[in-house]
Amino acid sequence: MIRALILDDEPLARRRVKRALAGLGSVEIVGEAGNIREGADLIRALTPNLLLLDVQMPNGDAFELIEQLDGQAPAIIFVTAYDQYAIAAFEARAVDYVLKPVAFDRLALAVERARGVIARQEQEEQLAELRSVVSSLRGELRERADADTCFWVSTRGETIRVPVTDILWIQAERDYARLHACGRSYLYHESLASIAERLDPANFIRVHRSAIIHRRRLRCFRRGQFASLTAVLDEGTEVRVGRTYERTIRSALKPPA
Repeated sequence: MIRALILDDEPLARRRVKRALAGLGSVEIVGEAGNIREGADLIRALTPNLLLLDVQMPNGDAFELIEQLDGQAPAIIFVTAYDQYAIAAFEARAVDYVLKPVAFDRLALAVERARGVIARQEQEEQLAELRSVVSSLRGELRERADADTCFWVSTRGETIRVPVTDILWIQAERDYARLHACGRSYLYHESLASIAERLDPANFIRVHRSAIIHRRRLRCFRRGQFASLTAVLDEGTEVRVGRTYERTIRSALKPPA
């Protein structure tokens, strides 16, 4: 008997997967969740042997959940809208993948493959292979996402594309933000708070209520007068660090144990 757990933040997507599984024999849906935290709790509580897993969800992603799995880990089928580049990496490591919107016959084939893995008790081997590529794959996907992300700014009668990968730091100017990139600065019509929500926290970190810096452009931190802290960037720019952000910064930049 396959004991399946569905993890997807889209209720309609979960409903479609449940309908597809309902037509298959010897498959019991033991639970479902819409975010990584709930999913991790259900895996520990229900011990499913099959996980149907979306890639991007609230409070984490599929890769972070995989890193938390231990013991008798479930077989994993990715249910994803990712393009072929990402899927090619998944296909070599996971039991299978299914593209959204889910086709019933395609999911049935994936479940049959998972059934064979479960029968051979190969979950641990599959998990080890998945973990071996999680870090590099995550980095590659983030780099690709960054490369595709840009800001369009108007200056001197032109509209200029500023790739997020070129940005050194971002400074608040009332209801606007100033982008510092490649030795120039551009006034952008969006608040710093709004921009912060769109930036990848793996690449950008807020150091002040009025400033965000690119992690990879950070050279060092320097203590100044009255123990004030300053972030020094690659080309020498100094950005003041707010006292309320110091603890968050220390935690975010702490090397893994």
